[in-house]
Amino acid sequence: MTDAPDYTPPKVWTASKPSGGRFAAINRPVSGPTHDKVLPVGRHPLQLYSLATPNGVKVTIMLEELLALGHSGAEYDAWLIKINDGDQFGSGFVAVNPNSKIPALMDHSGPKPIRVFESGSILLYLAEKFGAFLPSEPGARAECLSWLFWQMGSAPYLGGGFGHFYAYAPVKIEYAIDRFAMEAKRQLDVLDKQLAEHEFIAGSDYTVADIAIWPWYGALAKGTLYDAAEFLAVAEYKNLQRWADLIGARPAVQRGRMVNRTFGDPASQLHERHDAGDFATMTEDKRLAAKP
Repeated sequence: MTDAPDYTPPKVWTASKPSGGRFAAINRPVSGPTHDKVLPVGRHPLQLYSLATPNGVKVTIMLEELLALGHSGAEYDAWLIKINDGDQFGSGFVAVNPNSKIPALMDHSGPKPIRVFESGSILLYLAEKFGAFLPSEPGARAECLSWLFWQMGSAPYLGGGFGHFYAYAPVKIEYAIDRFAMEAKRQLDVLDKQLAEHEFIAGSDYTVADIAIWPWYGALAKGTLYDAAEFLAVAEYKNLQRWADLIGARPAVQRGRMVNRTFGDPASQLHERHDAGDFATMTEDKRLAAKP
């Protein structure tokens, strides 16, 4: 497609026409619910409402990692939120996250339910709640949190910036793609240089920093995000590739990627998770469905 023509912004912007692109139907300039819908609540204290986008995958990986460590209190129900259908604008979801973005978590383990929204906030909440994947020594903790918040600040340039204009925008705009491709490459270089000196993102230990960064930058490195591996020449980042493979081989990460997944290989999709046994049931169901 050709570049867009020159555009002169109006004095006052209004949403006078569809924005176009893959997610145009769910974009709007106001917040709040569009319809009444009560969220389901399962039997576990932790109730997750999400979809397996990179931000959603962060939390399901974290929960599966906590369970793998033996934290039985991290058992959870994961309910599917179909963002293309506008589920995130239901009244129940907006009550949990007024920003209408996945993931959103409700913790019913105490006398009063606690809502937690924004993926980085959920990771930090769970790390502190269970005392895992977050160093206690002040210097190591500061390093880990710096990388956690690096991800929260950097990924919008990758997703809403590069990803949108490269993969989803209705027209290919050279300036926008070049601008955000440059930033994506810079971010990959930041990670690659950090990982040249450390096994994991924040040092020698696996932490919430790795859990936060891998679903975005690990996926980009392995060619499963935006189909942009060749365009961004991701293979040249050898340290990032090593780390992406290391994290991706973890069983809890592999389970976490499946939860609330509605795309890709059907064998990789567990639309909702309400028990650890759901993974085995999913595998058996897919095996039976594949039999001639």
